[in-house]
Amino acid sequence: MASAYSALLLVFFFWISETVSSQQSQTPSIELGSSLSTNIPPTSWHSPSGRFAFGFFRQGSGFIVGIWLASKPDATITWTINRDNPHVSSNATLELTKKGELVLRRHRNNAADEEELIAKDLKGSASYAQMLDSGNFVLYNERSEAIWESFNFPTITILGGQTLNEGSELLSSASAIDLTTRRFHLRMQEDGNLVLYPADSLDLPLDSYWSSRTNGYPGIYLNLTCTGDLLLVNKTLHTIQTELFSGSKSNSTSIIYRATLGYDGVFRLYSHNFGGAAEHNISLMWHVPREQCDVKGFCGFNSYCNMIIDGQPDCVCLPGTAYVDPKRRFPGCERNYNDGSCKDTNEMASLYNITVMEQITWDDNAYFKSSMSEESCRKSCLEDCNCAGALYESGFCNTQKYPVKYARRTGQYESSKVFFKVGLESIKSSNHSSAIGMVPSVIQRTSKKALVQILVMSLAFITWCLVALSISGFFILKSRVIKGRMQMESGNFGMALKVDVYSYGVVLLEIVFCRRNMEINVSKPEEILLSKWAYELLVERELERLDLGEDVDRQKLEKMVMIGIWCIQDEPDLRPSMKNVVMMLEGITDVSVPPRPTAASA
Repeated sequence: MASAYSALLLVFFFWISETVSSQQSQTPSIELGSSLSTNIPPTSWHSPSGRFAFGFFRQGSGFIVGIWLASKPDATITWTINRDNPHVSSNATLELTKKGELVLRRHRNNAADEEELIAKDLKGSASYAQMLDSGNFVLYNERSEAIWESFNFPTITILGGQTLNEGSELLSSASAIDLTTRRFHLRMQEDGNLVLYPADSLDLPLDSYWSSRTNGYPGIYLNLTCTGDLLLVNKTLHTIQTELFSGSKSNSTSIIYRATLGYDGVFRLYSHNFGGAAEHNISLMWHVPREQCDVKGFCGFNSYCNMIIDGQPDCVCLPGTAYVDPKRRFPGCERNYNDGSCKDTNEMASLYNITVMEQITWDDNAYFKSSMSEESCRKSCLEDCNCAGALYESGFCNTQKYPVKYARRTGQYESSKVFFKVGLESIKSSNHSSAIGMVPSVIQRTSKKALVQILVMSLAFITWCLVALSISGFFILKSRVIKGRMQMESGNFGMALKVDVYSYGVVLLEIVFCRRNMEINVSKPEEILLSKWAYELLVERELERLDLGEDVDRQKLEKMVMIGIWCIQDEPDLRPSMKNVVMMLEGITDVSVPPRPTAASA
């Protein structure tokens, strides 16, 4: 079987090389000095068959620069530039300059033109370009050698004849019309595993919602053949490791295959059959995961996915929460009551109630897990200030704090029960509040005696936490010398060291990164605000870029950064208590990946 696969692979590579050579000889060249404009035709360069085009694609009131399958009735985008900001105004040009560079120029009134190099890191200067019928836009040197091609930089799609190499990824769009990167990505990992993750995650096994299960085989890449075979190929052994989908046995130039990561997180393989008809036929050949509700992160925090009667997915809020945006249900839910300061056991029981749900679970680390009875689990969550819900399963109580992520329905044969803590005032006035469009709040009163107790306990905890925080920072960073005097900032400005959880988060990040929360003299604009830079390094798994001057345990470093970001959450309800900060620092409780603070997304 292995020899047969090897032979098939050699035939495929030979056929590809012959096809590319044939396409190159038959495709008209785009000469140096050629240009496109958003205002004057032509606005795009087409392949010989006219099926693919490269240039300005109209979207809304502006344009994007990319490659699309120019089919009727609707064109299909297969590649774009600037995923984070793809939109171009209606006054721009795209030119293959005399210097052999592909340049986008944005023309501005009463201001200098803004130039952007599209094809970067060229191996020499381009002599001409071609838009091939495969959907690949290629720049060639004077010896007709390819020095840059769009196939080497996939964005949301791979086409027949294209590969997704190890370390590369596909990034989903935000929506069907918004092509900015958002929500999900498909990564071809260096360990040989092809994995789907939510975009704002650390790409841990807990975050994945589908994988090819081929880890342990480095040197694997994903290949979509021109006949529709979707393969994981071992480039070292030149063998097919896994066949995800078997396509057609015949090579038909009238069929184009396309594998795309949708904005809903599903990876789909399509065939476009032109067959001489005015309007081609599109067929869905294969997709993963099989069910939309299996996509982690499809529904945001504090909500779960539910398939409704017409087979469409719907996002449902967990008890005690309401939609962040009722018109767009997938971004998630937030508490529909005000969570006040922590109370003693008797007061907590009078302010909250427990709502029980069955066939619900979540794929997230519990901050507290213990073996106990069902009633004890219910009572434990009710009396715990930080408990959003408790999952009771197989005799264990798994306590979860806000926000709850990766909540999902379970199968009918799975026995699990969840206790959600809900504000009583929210329940009593739900009908009234919905009528007047207000979010109900829990009314709370504190006696003088209780207030004194809280103040005394707070001061004790503050002193304890300061010592624990300093010791933890010292052992994590070892003997690192901090040059100069570091001034502790709270927020973006000012010198005051506020004794609260937010300030501890700022201080912790400043210790780890050895700099102020705000620095003006930095190499890149995104490094000005520490909270923003820290979050980006965390989610992109690039904390190793920090020049710490010595070897530091990466897991401990990530843990310290995650704790710091939890402490600086914009919504106070999301910040951990001082007690939980200490427990996380000491390793008593697990630290989950924090959501993106508003300051970090600005």
